[in-house]
Amino acid sequence: MTRFLAFIGLLAAVALPALPAHAAAPDGTLSLRTASVKAGDPIELSYSTPRPHAKNWIGLYTDPGNGPVDQKYVGPSLKWVYITSGSGTATLPTDGLEPGDYITYALAKDGYEWLAQPAKLKIVSSEPLHFVTREFTLRNARAKSPYTASVKGTVRGEATFRKVNGPAWVRVGGDGSVTGTPPASASAKTATFTVEARNDAGESDTATVSVPVRPPGGPLVPELKTMSWNLWHGGSQVKGGREKQLKFLLDRDVDVVGMQETSSTSAKELAEALGWDYYQAGADLGIISRYPIVSRGPLPSESGLAGINAKIRLDDRHEVAIWNVHLGYTPYGPYDACFGQWSVERLMAREAESKRTRQIQEIMSAMSGDLAAADRTPVLLTGDFNAPSHLDWTPATKKCGYDSVPWPTSVAPEQDGMKDSYRVAHPDPVAAPGITWSPVYPTFTGGYGHDGHTGEPEPQDRIDFIHYKGDLRVKSSDAVVEGTPAPIPNHKDNAWTSDHAAVLTTFAVR
Repeated sequence: MTRFLAFIGLLAAVALPALPAHAAAPDGTLSLRTASVKAGDPIELSYSTPRPHAKNWIGLYTDPGNGPVDQKYVGPSLKWVYITSGSGTATLPTDGLEPGDYITYALAKDGYEWLAQPAKLKIVSSEPLHFVTREFTLRNARAKSPYTASVKGTVRGEATFRKVNGPAWVRVGGDGSVTGTPPASASAKTATFTVEARNDAGESDTATVSVPVRPPGGPLVPELKTMSWNLWHGGSQVKGGREKQLKFLLDRDVDVVGMQETSSTSAKELAEALGWDYYQAGADLGIISRYPIVSRGPLPSESGLAGINAKIRLDDRHEVAIWNVHLGYTPYGPYDACFGQWSVERLMAREAESKRTRQIQEIMSAMSGDLAAADRTPVLLTGDFNAPSHLDWTPATKKCGYDSVPWPTSVAPEQDGMKDSYRVAHPDPVAAPGITWSPVYPTFTGGYGHDGHTGEPEPQDRIDFIHYKGDLRVKSSDAVVEGTPAPIPNHKDNAWTSDHAAVLTTFAVR
């Protein structure tokens, strides 16, 4: 669920293509005072254009990322400022931005026509060199087989790396690569070693890194930790969001994540930092995986679906299919139920109005082939469904006075043979409500046709899910946050970067 409209766009590589036939040549100039800026310091630019306008503007984007590479909208800018004169200077803040490569565009009249050639810059960390967490685990290795992973993105700042101690088979390259071939004697053990990162300024830090080693012939991934996570505009609503996200994923030792609200780049950036594979699908959805993604389904703009799908190869004999969805957020059923006290029939009509009913039906239809093959390749369905589960609205819970409500978005997966992993682990919705919406909205802030209830307690509910079908066994499942999130508007320093709790399910792969 989001409090804002999502901007939907396709991820595009930043290049300088030929101009569209209708576009004027970019006859102005755009330059940076310096090509490198410390995080937190402003970006200072100079510009000129023979076509001044009150709505000309400069936008900042990741490079490569979601900028208007063909002079058309692709995704939202990270920061922007109007430039109303024919020439002058402008500044853009860097608050909340991650170190990395960025690009600025001078654009015409609240649109995306270039006024000048883009200017690239780098934002560098203003903090001392450090690992985001002091102990973490990399992907599993197999004895007698070559291994590769990376620790490069687990450090904030540019650094070179070396192994301080650990098993002889483990090699750590200066670029943070971890390679080697575990011997047969390492089977069923965990290789633990210390890595040092050091920069040109003489700053250094160390971390303890582990690699579980599986025996030859057996499954490489006997347990699969799967997460569904709405990032809340990529984690940008909290200070230091990207570092906190990385720390959380490493500390929880997650393998696969279905993400929503990725702000066009977060799946790609998180995966690259972790040395993982990814599917960044436009501005909203993404999948990241510790293990290789071997196929990717169509983008939502191509399929018309409110979701994406991929296949992940765990080893040479085991794959898992994953579908990740973000269903429509308005109207929102619990508001209609708890504030409106409407009939179940009217609630179902509103679910159809939200398009969630149609969206889940289309998703389940698209999944039919994978579901039919689930005995060979297990299937996961992750997502922010923006609707509760019929398993939670029961005579025992008596939510908002209702005996039961057959919320379509949870009924449909069940009818197609999928199981709700959280309810498999916690069958009693009274003892374990599993709330995911919302750790930072304790009170209703208005809107959605129920302004008269502004300030009342927010209907807390479970709207994020991991459903599954196939030869998987749920070992545990939890709604998880980091720390104790402070509510809006005091959320900026939270350790938790989202307005949803995430769902984390550990499966035994049989």
